[in-house]
Amino acid sequence: MVQITQKLSMQLKQSPQQVLLSSLLQLPVLSLEQRIRTELETNPLLELEEEQELEELQDAEMELRQADKDSKDQDNNTENEEIDWEEILNDQEHFEPRVPREKNPDLYERPEVYEETLIDHLMSQLHMSKLGEHETVIGEYIIWHINSVGYLTTDTESLAENIQEDVEIVDKVLITIQHFDPPGIGARNLQECLLIQLLAQKPPHELAITIIREFFDDFKNKRYEKLVKLLQVDLETIKETIDHITKLNPKPGEGYTVYENNYIIPDIEVRKQDDEFKIFMNDWNIPQLRINNHYRKMMLDRKKSNKETRDYIKQRLESARWLINSIHQRRATILRVMETIIDKQRQFFDLGPEYLRPMILKDIAEEIGMDISTVSRVTNGKYVQTEWGVFELKHFFSEKIRTDEGEDVSNKKIKSLIKDIIAAEPAKKPYNDQKIAEMLKEQGYNVARRTVAKYREQMMIPVSRLRRRI
Repeated sequence: MVQITQKLSMQLKQSPQQVLLSSLLQLPVLSLEQRIRTELETNPLLELEEEQELEELQDAEMELRQADKDSKDQDNNTENEEIDWEEILNDQEHFEPRVPREKNPDLYERPEVYEETLIDHLMSQLHMSKLGEHETVIGEYIIWHINSVGYLTTDTESLAENIQEDVEIVDKVLITIQHFDPPGIGARNLQECLLIQLLAQKPPHELAITIIREFFDDFKNKRYEKLVKLLQVDLETIKETIDHITKLNPKPGEGYTVYENNYIIPDIEVRKQDDEFKIFMNDWNIPQLRINNHYRKMMLDRKKSNKETRDYIKQRLESARWLINSIHQRRATILRVMETIIDKQRQFFDLGPEYLRPMILKDIAEEIGMDISTVSRVTNGKYVQTEWGVFELKHFFSEKIRTDEGEDVSNKKIKSLIKDIIAAEPAKKPYNDQKIAEMLKEQGYNVARRTVAKYREQMMIPVSRLRRRI
């Protein structure tokens, strides 16, 4: 039996424009530019402002030329003057080349100088080696599996299976590559990398080779007293050998050009002018969009366009307007967030990074009347150029820790103090986390041992046993 019932529920729905704005907010400036370029290609109603200006300028030029031509024709007809073709053909100024209006010759990019990559360096050595044609092909395949720091990223069994070749032949070619420059290249792990470099030295350091080949685990975990007993040598000899090993290169592939450009391009710049901080958006390369007038007229002209065409244009027009409005809203939102950050972190911008105050996303969200998720999107992956360097916007947010005097300080300051304590610790007896916590307490910062351990791990600092030196 069919029944009609009523149900009361609450749902949160976002309009398409809100979804678009959310997606644009989290894009850094380069990604936003690419997104706009993509929209320009897919939506015919969008166009660049300079393109329309150029088109209007060209139309005006054509009209002037036509008017000039008509007046000349009229003059020729009335005066019946004879045309001097020789004078026209000899006029050099008539053929003067013109630079396109949308391009500035002063802004042409300089061609980049070629720099050899690690792959290029290894390939050139491979083709000069004594390997046969078939082994050279295997060598090329192996080299393409060496990462930017110089390690082989795939085991030889998998490589052999992929190219349907015997593992013995792949191993043989790999050994040849491991004798290439730089020393240690093509290793499968750190132990093999160090061992390759030690074996290539003349004369070889026998004790160092023994330690790396047979007692690598003890070397890695700095069990120096155990090495003294196992190798039956004194501690001074072990120290000299360890010093020799630590001079080797654990990342032999570094120092060569890589194809990826990991440049940080700040989205915002903050400058101090007349005791006030001014915010400048680094969006000069963002295309300026406008609605194409030709399509707008087509939609309004019912006589020259059918309903299907008008519906399509209306749909694309709505999408174009959403995009333009969302770009403007994105800019305004970022400026509001940055202004509030400056207000709350005034000491940072005035005095330097050590004066960073504790602040969370909620503080900014409440100040500007926006949701925390919106502030998170604005601050994620975006950078600001300040007098003290380039910082990600998330850098200005940190937890607070209360001192014995009741003052709230940023956890970034605690991390800096931990780093300073570890940098000044005794080499032979580094401080453990409990000792560091006690030293911080003496300075007035009541930090637990677990908190010290957490901050140390976040800064990628090893435990005290691995920081020990002899």
